[in-house]
This record gives sequence, structure tokens and C-alpha cells, in this order.
Amino acid sequence: MNISDDAFEELLAGFERSAVHLEMRDAYGTAVELPYMARWAAGEPDDLEWLQGWCSTLREHVKSGRTVRRARIVSEPLSDYQRWSYSIAQPMVEAGEDIRWVPRRLVSSIPLPGNDFYLFDDRLTVFLHYAGNGLGRAKVTSTDPGDIALCKSAFETVWKFAIPHSEYTPT
Repeated sequence: MNISDDAFEELLAGFERSAVHLEMRDAYGTAVELPYMARWAAGEPDDLEWLQGWCSTLREHVKSGRTVRRARIVSEPLSDYQRWSYSIAQPMVEAGEDIRWVPRRLVSSIPLPGNDFYLFDDRLTVFLHYAGNGLGRAKVTSTDPGDIALCKSAFETVWKFAIPHSEYTPT
């Protein structure tokens, strides 16, 4: 079932125990991020104030005993988008999100879903559909046991190869 951005924001704020997020694209084009990435590309400073809402949510999750993990499967050398993403990740890590990087060459034999996803509390998957240019097109929920099992297995297997943000050196 398609869900709205508002409904998705409620899921991000209201899960009970854990949220995992697997990113598999080398570039995205989210409307929120594009202006900040353009400033970065132009060498302009960014105070990252626009990330503070998410960082506040992360601190609340940690305070309540919830975990948030994100694995980014990336091609190397990194795309401009992923280099920018790496440059802004530290505040999220400090707020409690465990962000890790996985060189694509390490996951060739891992069965992966066809789309990025979030898995909430091992019971709800939200598949993120993107256009070719990286703009978000839809968020589709699933409670199908097969989808849940695939996403959980994919994430946990990828996680075994994941390099913590503080240890990953972009190439």
C-alpha cells in the first residue's frame, strides 16, 4: 500500500524497538537534499541546521532504548552524492544513528530486494521507489512475511560487511 510522506514520518518517529534502512543507490535527488548538495558542490559552507530535526528524533530514539541502523551499499570511487552524504553523516552518527558503508564489490552474492527499504520492528517494510534521476516516487508498505524475511536477511547479511562511518575512508 502506498503511504504519504506524513505517514512515513510518523513511522520514523513512532516505531517500538528498531528501524533499519538499506540504501543501494549511488545517487538520490530528494527535494530536501538537492539545494544543500548544490551548495556543497559549489564549496559553500553548510551549518547542517536542516538536519537538526532528524538528529533530535534520533536522540529521542536512543534515550528510549530504540535503535536506528543504516547501511549504504556504495560503488567506489564514491559518486558525488555519496561523497556529500559522507560529509554530512557525522551529526546523525553523534545523535545515535549507526551509519555504515559497504563497498558494492563485497555484496555481489547477497540476495537483495529490488528497492531501498526501511524495516520497522521486524514487522513492517517500507520500500522506497525512485525515478531514474533519484527523485522519490513512492513509499510502499508491506507486512508480507516473505518481504519481511528478505529484507531482514538482506540487511543483516550486508551489515556483516559494513564499515562504521568513523572507520570508512571514502575513495
